[in-house]
Amino acid sequence: MEPYSSLLSLLLTLSASITAVHSQVDTCGSDLSTFLPSPFNASGLDCKPIWNGFILRYSQNQDNILSIVLSAVYTSGWVGIGFSNDGMMIGSSAMVGWIGDGRAYIEQYHLLGQTSSDVIVNEGQLLATDVAPAVVLFGANIYLAFQLNFSASVPRQALLFAFSTRSPNSYQLTQHDDKTSISFDFSAGNSAYSSYPYQLKRKHGMLAIFGWGVLLPLGAIVARYCRQIDPLWYYLHVVIQFVGFIIGLAGVVAGIALYDRLHSNITMHRALGISILVLGALQVIAFFIRPEKDCKLRKYWNWCHHWVGRLALFLAAVNIALGIQIGGANYSWKVVYGIILAVILITISVLEIMLWTSWTRKTASPSAF
Repeated sequence: MEPYSSLLSLLLTLSASITAVHSQVDTCGSDLSTFLPSPFNASGLDCKPIWNGFILRYSQNQDNILSIVLSAVYTSGWVGIGFSNDGMMIGSSAMVGWIGDGRAYIEQYHLLGQTSSDVIVNEGQLLATDVAPAVVLFGANIYLAFQLNFSASVPRQALLFAFSTRSPNSYQLTQHDDKTSISFDFSAGNSAYSSYPYQLKRKHGMLAIFGWGVLLPLGAIVARYCRQIDPLWYYLHVVIQFVGFIIGLAGVVAGIALYDRLHSNITMHRALGISILVLGALQVIAFFIRPEKDCKLRKYWNWCHHWVGRLALFLAAVNIALGIQIGGANYSWKVVYGIILAVILITISVLEIMLWTSWTRKTASPSAF
């Protein structure tokens, strides 16, 4: 019987361990009264799973005081919730909590820009109440609990959620590992959220960079510096430019869809995008009305084709850089496009020097008899 007793004891121990681990995972049914201070330990808080293990508990009373308890799986770093007017980071205010040096921290930050120096601690537009905010680490989760005082009832609010596994340094936040933005309805009994279109924004940027910023310059390079492999250069040029235009057009369509969802005030970026699309369309039309080589209009066609194309490429480079800036892209986007632009410019410089050197040699060489 001893082997069976040992096996039974092992199974009971394993079951108890699994139960203990499961009890540490936060759910909307978890009891907060054992570890959160009043009034955040009340059972009457509405609860909504949000994103990536984040759970939002909330209540709003007749005095327009909003009680928030945000929980998330936690190992290190910081966890934050922001309140925004338009779903964007810049200009919003956030409550951020973390555990460091054996202490719990929760601070308000004013998010004035994308860099750490523009995220200002102890500033923001959120009005706290007399109830002190709290941060509690319980089991595998961190809990941020605080109250905000609003001038009127908050029916729907754009909320930002973010986290980082790197702890703040002297209250200066490190860059987040991931983030999302939702529109949340705080109305009683009607909680709903819709995601901010981060994926659509990424697709818009990636399509624009690859179409307008990579393929079209590559096609132009082939046309100018590969004439010696006639007629292969011409077919390569046409194919690359058509594919680049189609991908760039897809980026424009994604940009229109993004604007329809955000209605952001990005007049310059939109105007440049439309101009580039028009110039690109003119290049496509020019392909179908290309005069024969012996036609008198051919030299004017060549002149228009070359300079319209150069203008389109220049505006595309400017607009891509502008889009990366106003879109709040992280540092990796700037590095990647910076490398792409540098490679293109260096390649053109080297090929241009080689081309002019070749022309100089041909001009200087004596004519054959």
